[in-house]
Amino acid sequence: MSTKPKSVFRVKLPATSANLGPAFDAAALAMDFYITVTASPADAFSIAATGRDQEICGKLEDHLILNTYRELLQQAGKRIIPLAVSIANDIPIGKGCGSSAAARLAGIALAVHFGHLRWSDAQIVGEASSLEHHPDNASACWMGGLTVARMAGEAEAQVVCVKPKGKWPLLLAVPEQALSTEKARGVLPAEYSRADAVTNIQNSMLLLAAFTQGRHDLLGAALEDRIHQPYRAALCPLLPCLHQLSGKSGIPGVALSGAGPSVLIFLDPRVSQTKVRKLVADHLSQNHLAAELIPTSITLHGAKDNLPPR
Repeated sequence: MSTKPKSVFRVKLPATSANLGPAFDAAALAMDFYITVTASPADAFSIAATGRDQEICGKLEDHLILNTYRELLQQAGKRIIPLAVSIANDIPIGKGCGSSAAARLAGIALAVHFGHLRWSDAQIVGEASSLEHHPDNASACWMGGLTVARMAGEAEAQVVCVKPKGKWPLLLAVPEQALSTEKARGVLPAEYSRADAVTNIQNSMLLLAAFTQGRHDLLGAALEDRIHQPYRAALCPLLPCLHQLSGKSGIPGVALSGAGPSVLIFLDPRVSQTKVRKLVADHLSQNHLAAELIPTSITLHGAKDNLPPR
C-alpha cells in the first residue's frame, strides 16, 4: 500500500488562436474551450484520458505534458515524483488551436507545483515560449484574453494583456486532418519585401485598435496578411474558401488559426450566430470541403486564473 501523501493538483488551460492574420508570432487570443489536467502523486506514472484525441492524450510514452514535467524538474535538480494524471481534453490536437502550448504549460504547472518551484507568471510563460520557439500561444493560454508578446531573452517573454472592448463571438472551422507546425513553417520564405513588412505592421496596429475600440468593421482590412497566410493557403484549403466570406453579412473577418489548418471566423455580435453558421456550412459544402464548426468566444480567464493559490 502506498504511503505517499495525497496532493491533488488541477489546471484548466484554454485553447488559443495565434497570429490573427498579420500579427505573426506576436499576438494570440484565448478561447473558451479547454484541456483540464488533474494529477496526484503515485507509485508510477499513469494517464486516464477523455474527450478529444484520447489515443494521443492517453499514450504514456513520449507524452508532451509528462516529458515537460520531468525535464523541468531534472533541470531544477528536483526529485521527479510519479503522477497519476487525468486529462479531459476539448482542444483539437495539431490543428492550430494551441494544443502544444497548452500541453507545455500543463507540464510546467505540474513541475512548479510538485517541485515546489517559486516561479512567477513571467517565468512560466517564458519557459513555455522558449520550448515552443514563439510566445504568442503560451502567453494567451496562461494569461487569458488577447495578448501581445515578444521574446526578451532565451527563456523570457514580455507580455501585455489587452481586454477587447465589447463582445467578440467566434466560429472555429476545424478540418479532419492535422498539420504540423514544422510543415507549416517550412513553406515560409526566408526573406520578405519592405512593402510586405510595412503592410503587416500597419495591419497589426489597426487590428489592435479594432480590439481595443470594439471596431468589428476594421477587421476586413486589419486581418490581411502577407507574411504567412498566402504561403500556407495551399496546405490549408479552408482558408481561401472561407476568406471569400469575409465582409459578408455577419462575418467581418477571417484568419488562419495559428499555423493552420483551422480557420478562425470573427462574427458580428449583432447578427444571428445560427444564421452565420449555416452560411459557413453551406459555403463549405458548395466547395466540397468539410469542417467541424465550433462556436466559441474570447475568454479573459487564462490557466493562471484556474489554479489554486500559490
